[in-house]
Order: sequence, then structure tokens, then C-alpha cells
Amino acid sequence: MTTMPAAERRARAKVEYDAFLAACPSRELLDRLSDKWVVLVLCALGGDGAGGTGEPRAMRYSELARLIAGVSQKMLTQTLRSLERDGLVTRTVVPTVPVTVSYELTDLGASLHGTTRQLRAWAQNHMDDVASRREEHDARRESAAT
Repeated sequence: MTTMPAAERRARAKVEYDAFLAACPSRELLDRLSDKWVVLVLCALGGDGAGGTGEPRAMRYSELARLIAGVSQKMLTQTLRSLERDGLVTRTVVPTVPVTVSYELTDLGASLHGTTRQLRAWAQNHMDDVASRREEHDARRESAAT
């Protein structure tokens, strides 16, 4: 049995990515990207937040925390670290007093931003429809159960 160099194994696996297969590593990425905090952080850094220009910009941690209501310090930190690890966000430290840390979309993150913007907009625009459908569904289930 011949062994295959790691680079060749990675190249072959890349061609064979299929998220419908249980062992496909793209499933982990889909899981991470479908997280609400990831979507909101990417949208915020893309300039979609309150008063945003629609243009990507660097933001400090405190700006992100203020903009994304309800996110805990722990969750925001974990989300930013995972996005940095995946290459979607870059973290820049400026040696000032106190130290200034900012986060910004990378080119890879910017390429995903349009999708997250559309997903967020769809959710906001269709929430009333979804809520109505949920009520109808629950009412049907209740009447069927009685």
C-alpha cells in the first residue's frame, strides 16, 4: 500500500467535499456559520449595524458589544476567536495606553458578508410571516390533539 503525501490527500479531499456526507468537514463550517452571533458579527463588521454605512470597517470590541444587543462577553469573545481562526476576521492590536484592539473582515470574510447580510435581511423581513405560520401550525396540532 503506497502512502499519499498530505498535500495530495488535502487536494483530493477538497474535490470530494459534500456537506450531505456525514464525515464531510464542511459540516463543521456550516454549523459555525449558521450561528446567530457569527451572522451578527459579520454583518456588523460589514457595516450593516445601526447607523452603518454598508461599507466594511474595523470595529473595537466595545463597539461590537454595544451594537449586538444581548451577546455576552464570553460569547462575543468566543465568536471573534473562532472567526479569526477560520480566517474570516483579523484582530489588530495597537500598542497604545490602554491597548487598542480592533476587528475587521478579511477578504475571505468580506466574500461571505453578502450572504450573511441577505440572511439577516430575510429573517427581519419575513419574521411576521414565520410567526403567523407557527401560530397556524400550533393551532392545527392543538385541535388535532383534542
